[in-house]
Amino acid sequence: MATVRFFAGAAEAAAGDGATIDAGTIGELRSVLGAQFGPEFDRILGLCSLLVNGTRATDDAVALAATDTVDVLPPFAGG
Repeated sequence: MATVRFFAGAAEAAAGDGATIDAGTIGELRSVLGAQFGPEFDRILGLCSLLVNGTRATDDAVALAATDTVDVLPPFAGG
């Protein structure tokens, strides 16, 4: 099971800072997370960048291993 860490608005929408998810690809992970955490989380997830072991995953076909860590990073601005 991949470890998923939520940050900022994603953590707020999930009411927690992480989860362990059984998914074989980023696309499957998105589906499982949306089903588990609901429509508001799913909406935010669509705006987020996903990093697998620190590398941005831009394709839903990216494979996941049970030892992977996925960071869910909503867009943010700072100054």
